[in-house]
Amino acid sequence: MRLIFRVLSFLALCLGVIAGSVDSIASVSASQISLTPVEAAWMDLSPSSLSALQGLIESQLGSAASTAFAGLVLPQPAFAALLALSLLFWMIGYKKPSPAGRFAA
Repeated sequence: MRLIFRVLSFLALCLGVIAGSVDSIASVSASQISLTPVEAAWMDLSPSSLSALQGLIESQLGSAASTAFAGLVLPQPAFAALLALSLLFWMIGYKKPSPAGRFAA
């Protein structure tokens, strides 16, 4: 199970770096800071899954949770959200080192 979370962490890290690179290139070419929000990036990839997730959140957790999701998560920069997701997956898949050492039996 740890391997799955480590792979997901790596993929989210790669996507976060790519999103950050795209944002930095857009910022340099526009001569002003340009950050892609999560909602815009998600709409570019799969608009039906975003509306399905919002419907699921509203049906399971209520309209207040759906409003909070739309107001707190979706306007965040995509690179920051992906890097935070990568950190979360890494922490879930982290294996604590043995206190006895590497070569202990």
